[in-house]
Amino acid sequence: MGTADEDFIKALEITREVEITVTGRRSGRAISLLVWFAREGDTLYLVPVTGTDSNWYRNVLKTPAIRLVAGGAQLAARATPVTGPARVGEILDRFRAKYGAGDVARYYPKPDAAVEVPLA
Repeated sequence: MGTADEDFIKALEITREVEITVTGRRSGRAISLLVWFAREGDTLYLVPVTGTDSNWYRNVLKTPAIRLVAGGAQLAARATPVTGPARVGEILDRFRAKYGAGDVARYYPKPDAAVEVPLA
């Protein structure tokens, strides 16, 4: 594993949000936003707030290349959509454990999709 990846993983441990940059599916422009995340080993999980209706999620479907920034460290990776209800449920459980069930219920009204991003 490269030192850039190690720096990024260390940065994840001390932050609650990660900045993602995706490519606009119509504009082709880079679009950045802050999102919550959960991590398991070498995989980062993201959940789009409005699920399959979220613009950034729909952008990832068209262009899976994604850039992540945490605490000054960055990582370029490929995002994989997850839509199987059981798997999305497991990922949401990780979000609930990290951020609290109330906030996850409040901020994620349509939990029908998630995204996996490999860190290694």
